[in-house]
Amino acid sequence: MLHVADATGSAIARTLANRVAQQQNIQVLTHRVAIDLATRDGPQGKPRISGAYVFNTKTQRVESMSARHVILATGGASKAYRFTSNPDGSTGDGIAMAWRAGCRVSNMEFNQFHPTCLYHPELRSFLITEAVRGEGGRLLLRNGEPFVHRFDERGDLAPRDIVARAIDHEMKRLGHDCVYLDVSHLSSDLVEERFPNILRACSSVGIDIRNEPIPVVPAAHYTCGGVLVDLHGRTDVDGLYAIGETACTGLHGANRLASNSLLECLVFAESAADEISRRLQDRGTGVLDMPDWDESQVSDSDEDVVLAHNWSELRRAMWNYVGIVRTTKRLQRAFRRVQLLNEEAHEYYSNFRVNPDLIELRNLLHVAGMMVRSALWRQESRGLHFTWDYPKQSADARPRVLAPKNAVVDAQSFPA
Repeated sequence: MLHVADATGSAIARTLANRVAQQQNIQVLTHRVAIDLATRDGPQGKPRISGAYVFNTKTQRVESMSARHVILATGGASKAYRFTSNPDGSTGDGIAMAWRAGCRVSNMEFNQFHPTCLYHPELRSFLITEAVRGEGGRLLLRNGEPFVHRFDERGDLAPRDIVARAIDHEMKRLGHDCVYLDVSHLSSDLVEERFPNILRACSSVGIDIRNEPIPVVPAAHYTCGGVLVDLHGRTDVDGLYAIGETACTGLHGANRLASNSLLECLVFAESAADEISRRLQDRGTGVLDMPDWDESQVSDSDEDVVLAHNWSELRRAMWNYVGIVRTTKRLQRAFRRVQLLNEEAHEYYSNFRVNPDLIELRNLLHVAGMMVRSALWRQESRGLHFTWDYPKQSADARPRVLAPKNAVVDAQSFPA
């Protein structure tokens, strides 16, 4: 078991980054944003990866990078929502690129909302771990009244989705911007020992959690769906792999258990690496030809304000209509708005040179469309998808698999 106080993920990422830096056979290219994958026809008409196009933010030019194997490990798509615990890069890039390349995507309606993200303008994405409630932290309304027990007999120790819905309900009922997580009744020594990073972060914005409650809101946290893969991380495109939050491995189902992210990232990464090593021994490491990026028909834009406006509109629409609690009418509203924004982004993409904001907005719009379509299809409440129009769980537990028009798949290799 891997565990480092209240910063396990950070410790693992830091250790891996240090190990990569020590390897002489690994070249790390920074200041680049992936745009799209390049493919060519393979056996039986199935697409084969040949590389990727990336935008160099230093030179402001698009580069063509040839590769026999590509691994997508770009994280999830929680930046589609107004409130999120995720960093700015969680814009669904890998999922969207794989979709456009011909890969199926599954279970995009299941986005986990963490119930307790710090509500403060200076630390908008800072997560307050569930371990705080596990140690006795209490969720309270503004007047100090506990409330989660009214929704579940387990009270503050209920599962994430139930707690998130309880908070969402009370915030909307009372018109409040947040609720509060209180650990002031616990000993200062316990708080300092168990939650040093949370104590430090909250103190940086003037909140002493040893003596006052923490303002919190639910926030989009983990994308349980993603690019459909097998046990080796293989996608529908030969030579293309997806791991971590980018992938839909089936490990989460309709609701995520926290430690499964380590399994999804580390174990599947090793499995994919072993598979690629085996294939390299069989086929060699030679690069493939791929066409250069064509900018002959585009120009520079002087309307970048449109991107910022559409980004904000998308995130608000997703939060309001495809959030913790859904209805068919809300989802239909979201579908229309995402469709309109997608049309505007496509026109922009077709006429102007790309930039990081456009690349990410385009990806988010494609992924948001998948989320809405999948949620409309699931006419039941299951796991992280809760709708007032269908509050009961169906006896049929089928996944929702979306296939792009250009998908060519082997039915024997991947679940339908």
